[in-house]
Formats: sequence, structure tokens, C-alpha cells
Amino acid sequence: MAAERPGEWTFSLAPNPLALHIAPPSEETRMIGQALRSLLFYAVFYLQTAVLAIIVGISALVWGRTRFGWGIVLYWIHSNRFLLRWLAGIKTDVSGEENIPDGPCIIASKHMSDWDIFALLPASKRPAFIAKRELIDIPLFGHAAMAYDTIRLDRSLGGEAIPSMLKEARAALERGARIIIFPEGTRKAPLDDHDYRYGIVRMYDVLGVPVVPAAVNSGLFWGRKSPLLWRGTARARFLPAIPPGLPPDAFRARLVAAIEGGTNTLLLQAYEEGLARPIPDDMFEKFEALKAGNPPGPAAAPTTA
Repeated sequence: MAAERPGEWTFSLAPNPLALHIAPPSEETRMIGQALRSLLFYAVFYLQTAVLAIIVGISALVWGRTRFGWGIVLYWIHSNRFLLRWLAGIKTDVSGEENIPDGPCIIASKHMSDWDIFALLPASKRPAFIAKRELIDIPLFGHAAMAYDTIRLDRSLGGEAIPSMLKEARAALERGARIIIFPEGTRKAPLDDHDYRYGIVRMYDVLGVPVVPAAVNSGLFWGRKSPLLWRGTARARFLPAIPPGLPPDAFRARLVAAIEGGTNTLLLQAYEEGLARPIPDDMFEKFEALKAGNPPGPAAAPTTA
């Protein structure tokens, strides 16, 4: 017998013939409703992001890093969490902050969604994101990013970009920042094969600070390039820190095991609670494989840079 998909509508007739029966909304009705909620969120999100980026960019251009500018950044994060909750129906649940050391460290997180920034940034207190150079080249936004410790990465240079990234990362740590990096380099769909690059291994080896793995399940609710947002609870979990000093290969294996294991746990939790979104056949098969103890593995052609 085929496995039942969690979250699907199931109902039966009540024994009382006078009972009022209200049919659940059709799939088409739910899709239209969620599309309208998503559209409303995106409209407010992009409008306020553009306005605040101009304000913070001008502030950074004139005065550099200020408490005023950082306050606007925090407002942007918490207001977007609020909008996601009350417009799109996406709740936020972040746990494990106690695993972040008091001193300098690197936070290495799974990346599935723009939501990840809203989850990771407040807990890091003074974050230093590693961002592709194309973002830094955007007028005003780039000024704001550089004023708030962003580390540039020119991916067109491949492995040659690592030395300059390490130099900026060391300077950020000396300023009291905590580095946030997505070790796979880009957003991944839930249950995709993983592809961890070696930049994080070089950083760990050279900088000599603890690395805090972080797991997320946000791609189930706000996926990459997805026009629709889906109701549910997006979760992020900071996991126990990996101390400095391990051999590079041992560190990489431990990091991948922690992030992928934590992420699979959060994904499976959401799946078993029931998902409001449709579950394509390929995703359903991957979830059933995960339940049976067969998680996704490394990509067939992993990236080495």
C-alpha cells in the first residue's frame, strides 16, 4: 500500500445527519489564496528593502558604521519576520544560540532561502557575511554592506579568491565580528545532494577559531526562485561548535555530518508535522527514503574550489 503523504486533506462523514459539513477548500482555492498572500509579502518586502537600503547606504557612505544604521538593519530583519508570519503564514523558530561561543567564531550554515539571513544574523550580534562581489558592486547597498563587515568573494577567480577572502575575514574577526558563511556557496533545494566547497576548510585551518554548524529547513516554505511562499514553521538550529585544531579532512567530515544531519532532522520534523505545500513525486520519494534511513549524499560532481 502506498505511503500516505503527511498534510493531505482527509475527512469522513459524521454520524449525525443534522451535522453541518463544510468541505475543505480545493487545491486550486488554496493555491490562489497563498499566491495572493505571497504577492502581498513580496510587494511590501521589496519596497521596504529598497527604501531602507538607500537610507543605510547613504548613512554608511557619510558616517560609516553607526548605531543608527545597525538599528535599521535589525528593524529590517524583525519586520520581515513579522511580515512573513502575518502575511505569508511562515513562523520563525531559532534555537541553539547557546552553542555560539562568546569570542570570535565562524558560523557555517546550510542555505536554502533568503529567510536564513533573518534567522542567522541577530544571533551573531556583529555578523560578517561572506558575499559575492556582484552584490558589493551595487551602489549604496555595497557601501552599506562594507560598512557592516561584509567580506567580498569574487567567485570568477575560483581558488585565487581565497587569499583575499582570508585577509578580510581575519580583519573582521579582529574587529569582534563573527563570520557567517554558506559552505555550499549557494542556495540548495531541500533534500538535494550536498556540495561543500573547500573555502570553509581553508578558513578553519588558517583562522584557528571555532566553527558553529547551523541547520535550516527554510526551503520547504520559501524556496529559491519560488514565487510562492508556503505556510509552516521555518526552523534554524545552531549546533555544538567544532573546536579549532582538527586535521582538514576530519574537520570537513565533521562539519558536513553536523549540518546535513541537523538539516535532515528539521526537514523530517516539518514533513511529519504536515506540509501545506504540494509535495512533488520526487520530493515525496526523497522524504520516504530519509524516513527509511537513506539521506541524500554528496553531489556526483562536487565543486572543489
